[in-house]
Amino acid sequence: MTIYKHPADIFSVLLAKRDAGISTGFVPTMGALHNGHLALVSKARNENQLVICSIFVNPTQFNDPKDFDKYPSTIENDIFVLENAGCDVLFMPSVADIYPEGIKPARHYNLGALENTLEGKYRPGHFQGVCQVVNRLLEIVLPHKLYLGQKDLQQCLVLKKMVALESTKTEIVICPTQREPDGLAMSSRNLRLNETDRKKAPAIHKALLSIKNTILTGDTEAFKKNAAGQLMNEGFKVDYVEIANADTLEIVKKWDGKTRLAALAAAYLDEVRLIDNIILD
Repeated sequence: MTIYKHPADIFSVLLAKRDAGISTGFVPTMGALHNGHLALVSKARNENQLVICSIFVNPTQFNDPKDFDKYPSTIENDIFVLENAGCDVLFMPSVADIYPEGIKPARHYNLGALENTLEGKYRPGHFQGVCQVVNRLLEIVLPHKLYLGQKDLQQCLVLKKMVALESTKTEIVICPTQREPDGLAMSSRNLRLNETDRKKAPAIHKALLSIKNTILTGDTEAFKKNAAGQLMNEGFKVDYVEIANADTLEIVKKWDGKTRLAALAAAYLDEVRLIDNIILD
């Protein structure tokens, strides 16, 4: 595995690879890697000749500076596991490399209703920061395919929108959420859970499963309230439990029995904010 830190160096190498017809898959990360990330690397490995990963903790997508400061860092282990997972190229830029003109957004991405619902409502400006960094990374890495995890479903749909707005030729591949044996969605933030809260954390998945197992056509409010109540009983501070169109994330208040749905939740255990979603097939 070759490690690059400067955009100009990696750009010239990857441009030559692309011009030579070599297919490339890209997995962007913020480090603190887990098996969810490695599943993306494996998928990219199976579908491309060259696999590229990045590790960059993006300051523009954190609403709370303390959350940015507390984001876990396990860089030595990250390098080790990526090399063993079959990653060919690792890009580890600095903030100055990604934002040479400063982190203030140079443009606004027209994301429509996706920007202001669910995560966007509780984390204003978050998705502009996500688009800002991913667009910059795509300009540098030039991948044929970009691999993302369904755990961040809204982010996946936002980036699909961004790629369409930019007329970027990169294909977005959304991969299933990877879970711990007890159902908790794998996340770097899980490292911040204390022992007691780690035992409670799977309740967020169980609450979503309760919606999946009971939902009927018609009004969805009672199903959301029941799931939110389950979380509050476990000590969660709930931001939202919602039922939405799985393709647009438009909130569904009355279900026709045909629309493909997603159940989504965000809630705190102490200072750690967890998110999860499942498709209600």
